[in-house]
Amino acid sequence: MPRYLLTIEYDGGPFVGWQKQDNGLSVQTVMERAADALEEGRHEVYGAGRTDSGVHALAMTAHVDFAKNWPADVVRDALNHHLRPHPVSVLSARAVKDDTHARFSAVKRGYVYRIIDRRAPLALDAGKAWQVRVRLDADAMNIAAQSLVGTHDFTTFRDAQCQAESPVKSIDAIQVERRGEAIELKVEAISFLHRQIRSITGSLVEVGRGRWSVDDFRDALEAADRTRCGPVAPPDGLYLAFVDYPPEALASP
Repeated sequence: MPRYLLTIEYDGGPFVGWQKQDNGLSVQTVMERAADALEEGRHEVYGAGRTDSGVHALAMTAHVDFAKNWPADVVRDALNHHLRPHPVSVLSARAVKDDTHARFSAVKRGYVYRIIDRRAPLALDAGKAWQVRVRLDADAMNIAAQSLVGTHDFTTFRDAQCQAESPVKSIDAIQVERRGEAIELKVEAISFLHRQIRSITGSLVEVGRGRWSVDDFRDALEAADRTRCGPVAPPDGLYLAFVDYPPEALASP
């Protein structure tokens, strides 16, 4: 069966997350309904990851199999037609080999977390960023974040409900940058623990507020103790920014 790799943008606000659940509407559910409407039958759409409720995507990837060889542009446009009125958009579709898997073929994932530190309420960015009402020291946050690069036991920044077999993960790169009133945290790795980025972000904001020193943050990481984590950042500001694949995974079938 022809396999298509999709790149998807969505507003996570109305959804319980990417993955199908019994307690509400998921992005995966509306994607599968759109695929069923495009071609008769039941279709499963497999995502590159599982974003939580309220988390957004600039470029989630997913794959789906169809019985017919549809032109890639037709797949994109037809899925978008059937996705209305949900805030989900298929940015691109491409035919790939049948052993390409959106999740297991991926070699790197990138996330962005957006913070806006101002007193005035958010109008345009409400639900799309975490508002912190005090000025944050982004430089100190960036210095603290560099202690996360490499392979570590991330128990401190691991949600209690995380189902990963091990708390040990590797972060390839992390950067905190100020852009006017906005602060962006960008992080890259092959995979992440449940709520790892939101846990890291909340603790980095403690550094930015001046409540923690850079050494306090480093000590929290090295403690490998969940009770040492700062407040967990809300989902509003988190975006799945990209998923990378090796060339062979993107080759035409």
